[in-house]
Amino acid sequence: MARRTKDDADATRSSLLDAAERVFYDKGVARASLGDIAQAAGATRGAIYWHFKDKAHLFNAMMDRVTLPLESACNAGDAACSAAAPLQRLRALVDHLLGSIENDEHTRRVFEIAMYRVEYVSELSGVRERHLASQARFHAMLARDLGEAAEQQRVTLPLELSAAATGLWALFDGLLQTWVLNGAPFALRATGRQVVDVYLHGLGFAT
Repeated sequence: MARRTKDDADATRSSLLDAAERVFYDKGVARASLGDIAQAAGATRGAIYWHFKDKAHLFNAMMDRVTLPLESACNAGDAACSAAAPLQRLRALVDHLLGSIENDEHTRRVFEIAMYRVEYVSELSGVRERHLASQARFHAMLARDLGEAAEQQRVTLPLELSAAATGLWALFDGLLQTWVLNGAPFALRATGRQVVDVYLHGLGFAT
């Protein structure tokens, strides 16, 4: 009986997260109410408060379930860090990020919600801090790999290392935004590989 109760609770929580994803996507986070989410899940507001203390907690749980793409990409980069050459690590990082959005519907939808359908104010200000921290970590990993690759290939970068990392981050961030907002008009991962290689070549690397 205890096992069934836990299974039921887990199923209810999963159903609420599925509903939150749909409602946040359709209405935007600010306009969505916990009542809207409960109704979409076929549950009560009490069920929401049993699992989540407020909208911010629910929002973060929804994001945790798929992991923000930048966090996921950074974790993949850490795992490969000691085994690969710098540019290989960097390409794997970009591949992981672009591939997770192109190939996984939940990741893509949550990414779009986090980027375009939430106002980082009031109760959701902590979500903004998490997003900024992920970006900072991702930028640091790009700078690390570019710096190590420059030393390895004896390349003198045409701009400061941090600016080179910012340019690379902005390049595929723009790819992601264009792809998401325009309804996936091109092959994201394949295009990303080509564009990143062109950028690295422009910095002076042998790719």
